[in-house]
Parts: sequence; C-alpha cells; structure tokens
Amino acid sequence: MAHNLEKDPLFLLYDVARLMRTRADQRARHNGMTRAQWVILAWLELEPGQSQNELAALVEVEPITVARLVDRLEARGLVKRRADPKDRRIKRLHLQPAAGPVLAEIREYRAELASSMEKALGGEQLEQLTASLFSLKTALLEVTQTASRRAAS
Repeated sequence: MAHNLEKDPLFLLYDVARLMRTRADQRARHNGMTRAQWVILAWLELEPGQSQNELAALVEVEPITVARLVDRLEARGLVKRRADPKDRRIKRLHLQPAAGPVLAEIREYRAELASSMEKALGGEQLEQLTASLFSLKTALLEVTQTASRRAAS
C-alpha cells in the first residue's frame, strides 16, 4: 500500500514550516524587507548587542550572510554597529528607534499566527503540540551533538 505523504509527520512538519515561512516572506516584502532581515531584528530585540558571528550562529547562517543583512538594515537606519568596549575589532549590533515599527509588524504577524494556531487546534492541543515539538527538538539536538562529537574524535 502506498504511503500517504500528506499524513506523514515529517512532511507535515516541513509543509507547515514552509507555509509559515512563505507567509512571513509575504509580510516582510510588503514592507520592502526580507524574512531574513526580520529574523535578525527579532533576535536583536531578544538579545541586544550580539556580534555578527554570534548572530550567525543563532540563525545558522554564515557570518558573511549576516554581514550583508546587517549592511542593509544599517542603511535603513534600523540597526547600528558599535565597537565592543573590550575588543574594538568586534562590532556589536544594536537596534535603532526606527526599528520599532518593523518590530511591531513582526509581533503582529506572530500574534496572528498564534491566533490561527489556537483556532485550528484549541488551547489544550496547542499546549500538547508545543510540548511534543520541544521534546522532539531536544531529542534531535542530542542526536546531532552526539554525531558531532563522534565525527570530531
């Protein structure tokens, strides 16, 4: 019997994530930005003062990619690079006041997405899904870290 990919958990996770990314891309483009720029702004709101290398590790891209994204954000007056007080070779990234409306748009998008999830699943199922996804993420991180340690030895 053929496997139904539409009900396969791996395909469903991928498709739901893809649909969320697609919608975020559309919303970001509406403001002349990219989802990747939104991600940088969101991380800087959560963890201000990150270096480009630290931010690259958080968003799992190469430092040069973050540098280019930050160049564009800086040109729009949304982000400012400042020298690290302990090591002037390192530039720390800080949000500018002009980032406020963009961050409000990101929060609005996230609230709409959360509302859609709540409507589709209900509160209890959403809590269960969140707990299940967290458990899955934890397990996958452990497997990945174990594989990395084995490859390094």
